[in-house]
Amino acid sequence: MGARIKPYRPAILWALFILVICSIPMGSVGSSRLFFPGFDKLTHCGLFFVLAVLYCYGSIRKFKTRQVRSEIAIKNTIVLISYGALIEVLQMYIFTWRSGDMADLFADTVGACMGIFGVLVTSNALNHESI
Repeated sequence: MGARIKPYRPAILWALFILVICSIPMGSVGSSRLFFPGFDKLTHCGLFFVLAVLYCYGSIRKFKTRQVRSEIAIKNTIVLISYGALIEVLQMYIFTWRSGDMADLFADTVGACMGIFGVLVTSNALNHESI
């Protein structure tokens, strides 16, 4: 089991980090003048972008390939969107000091799709680089 999870360790650690920061009470931080409207959505998008890149990196290492195949990219997208939905459900019913929001899930989805698309484009470019 450990060998199957080992390539995904960075993604798992980042996912735990996301879970922790999405579960702590923020208080009046969101209404501070330092943050602009939509900062929360941008944060969700960025967190899931990084998670998608790390998760794809784990898939590349696990399958010992130089790029993510389309079926793996689709599986990764489903897993990441499901994780975002899980966090929103937890915020709605368990972490009641936070609010589960469909707009946050949309931002998570956009970030995950951007990250996976970025990995697909980058790996395709590296594999077709002319020397």
